[in-house]
Amino acid sequence: MVVAHDIVNFSPQKDLNWLFFDLNSYFASVEQQDRPELRHKPIVVVPSDTDSTCAIAASYEAKAYGIKTGTKIYEAKKMCPDLICVLARHDIYVDYHHRIFDEVARHIPITKVCSIDEAACRLMDNERDLERAVEIAKQIKQGLKENIGAYIKCSIGLAPNAFLAKVATDMQKPDGLVILKADVYHHKLFTLKLRDLCGIGSNIERRLNGAGITTIEQFWNTPSKHIRKIWGGVGGETFWYKLHGYEIPDKATQKSVVGHSRVLDPVFRDSDKALPMALQLTTKACTRLRRSALYAGKFSLSVRTTSGGAWACDTSFPATQDNFIVTKALHDMWAQMQVETRKHPLKKISVSLYDFYKPEEMTLDLFDVVDRDLKVSKQTSQLSEAMDVLNKKFGGNTVNLGMCPKTSSGYVGTKIAFTRVPKKEEFME
Repeated sequence: MVVAHDIVNFSPQKDLNWLFFDLNSYFASVEQQDRPELRHKPIVVVPSDTDSTCAIAASYEAKAYGIKTGTKIYEAKKMCPDLICVLARHDIYVDYHHRIFDEVARHIPITKVCSIDEAACRLMDNERDLERAVEIAKQIKQGLKENIGAYIKCSIGLAPNAFLAKVATDMQKPDGLVILKADVYHHKLFTLKLRDLCGIGSNIERRLNGAGITTIEQFWNTPSKHIRKIWGGVGGETFWYKLHGYEIPDKATQKSVVGHSRVLDPVFRDSDKALPMALQLTTKACTRLRRSALYAGKFSLSVRTTSGGAWACDTSFPATQDNFIVTKALHDMWAQMQVETRKHPLKKISVSLYDFYKPEEMTLDLFDVVDRDLKVSKQTSQLSEAMDVLNKKFGGNTVNLGMCPKTSSGYVGTKIAFTRVPKKEEFME
């Protein structure tokens, strides 16, 4: 891990060391590539079939009307009466993700997959020449067009470090190619706004503005230690150094939670009808836990009601990855939730497993547990693993705990998070 005093051991990079690519309007572009009838039309991708939800992606035809990610659908339809709402198909987006990234890897090794639609590639010594780096970028674009489809476009940034290369991709969309050369790129940065930089949100911008910093040029010329003080931590100083072209290694991260959430289709919003959905989300979380070879000691359930209310609770048990132990905890918490919410219709369900242990950290109880439902049972653990095998071999939902809810999207729980790309097999569980 890099700490503040370690930064002095690094120096600003002088070469083009990184290529970063960002797929443009990814979910919407995949839909237009996969479904010709949607091409050249204003579309938004939505998580559920209701006007109260928001867009999770918008095509460039929709963006021309001012619609963007996060726009409420009832507002988007006012902005564009011809808007087409497309239900999200996360399994298709993951499939395209692998095909696209395989194509990119034909031209340059991928150093880090940053999200479903972004990746950073370190340039080797013979690739850092400007002409060669630009050639690689153009080969990637051409490869995507020829081997994936003409509607799959990306913006590419070339810069001294990965952070600046990512910033470059946001400077020209769609289908952009921006080069930030050492010692001169700061003039291009000065044309941007503070919020254009990934990492500066509304709270940080407010702090900077309060200190008299309203432009990137002012930020650039402020001493790093002062930025750290304004920011409220070492993250601000690290950000300053990255902006100035320093190569700062990423911190190692460790999985801290495994969970799933679901905005309920209207037909499942009755709290009795929503329980099978909660069971599906929970067993999927347990399956991911077993795939990661982890055991969890805590479980939480939270719900949002259609009236805007919220309810949450957590519980603990001897560390486990057993479907039956965790779903018993869910049933107990669900009964409590129904009493305390008076069975008010639900809008969203979230379940999470945390407090993780690796297999080598597990210890057996010295004494037999009287309540066998809370004992890590070898029999039920083997049954949970057998469910994984059957669902993987014969398709998702072959074996379930309770009835399997039929959703409009065709699967439950599995979706693409900001920094996590689901494995293909998750859509078959």
